[in-house]
Amino acid sequence: MSDILTSVEGKVLRLRLNRPKAIHALNSGMCVAILDALTAAERDAGVEAVVIDHAEGRGFCAGGDIRMLAESGAGDGVDARAFFHLEYQMNHRLFTFAKPTVVFMDGITMGGGVGIAGPCRYRVATENTRLAMPETGIGLFPDVGGGWYLSRLPGRMGAFLALTGHRLDGAECVALGLATHYLESARLDEAKARIAAEPQHVAAILDAVASPPPAAKVLDYRETIDRLFAGDSVEGIIAALEADGGDWAAAQLAILRTKSPQSMKVSLRLVEEGAHMATFEDEMRQEYAVASHVVQRHDFIEGVRALIVDKDNAPKWNPASVESVSDHLIDQIFAPLPDGEAWTPAQEA
Repeated sequence: MSDILTSVEGKVLRLRLNRPKAIHALNSGMCVAILDALTAAERDAGVEAVVIDHAEGRGFCAGGDIRMLAESGAGDGVDARAFFHLEYQMNHRLFTFAKPTVVFMDGITMGGGVGIAGPCRYRVATENTRLAMPETGIGLFPDVGGGWYLSRLPGRMGAFLALTGHRLDGAECVALGLATHYLESARLDEAKARIAAEPQHVAAILDAVASPPPAAKVLDYRETIDRLFAGDSVEGIIAALEADGGDWAAAQLAILRTKSPQSMKVSLRLVEEGAHMATFEDEMRQEYAVASHVVQRHDFIEGVRALIVDKDNAPKWNPASVESVSDHLIDQIFAPLPDGEAWTPAQEA
């Protein structure tokens, strides 16, 4: 059985992620299959829209093939860079795709799952949606366009989500603009069937079957987040949390204490610079350079060991403290790659 189920229903190309035991985590073959299907759909006048969802299982997409990336990063990094290059081409193709794209984020939507969902024109959340970019916990950073999406959230929400890896529910995704519609999961099949029948009316169909989302709990902390995550450095944010004295600040501080200091600094810079990127292509080019450097550094290999392989949840970060992560180190991680090694978009159809 293929890891991507591809079919044409009426005038709709349907792409279904199909690795249920891995919560549909992406591998290179899945990225190739999606890219190829999008290329064919772009050329096919009979395809008017694209619908992306998942087959059986409890989530839309839990991320990428992290074990492979860490194993490659511990060696020459060639396979890891090849995966990132391909995945980012898929992200970019979705971002620039001319026909309407609809994604159903029913369940876990993290890392690489956000990379698929974020570029889609219509992004449907449900009561089951749990969206996050939790990469600082494994020594990585919110890639696949995270610098672009998070930097465009209101106030300091992007910095908060990038550093803490906080999980958003479906209502919160809608409130922050990460989702365009909120549907009860019981109505998903109806929505997909109606879109297949009338793909030229995607927006009207989703509007008709959508439900008013519950209150977005994260907005209760909007002013607090804007105040405590206002610093332009991780040190400044930690100092603000320490000085606050409240329970919520203490909880966030405890979360940040578990994260890779290097990754937090990389992630904050990514969000700051993402706001000024002229195009999504520019964002992908920068994230690929950063990923190419980070994937071979100690913290990513150690983070995967501690949280995914050995599961002792006791990573030994190096540098061990935020203060020990120099600006020079971060500059090295953000250094552009030579022209022959830099990321490039997939060829257009």
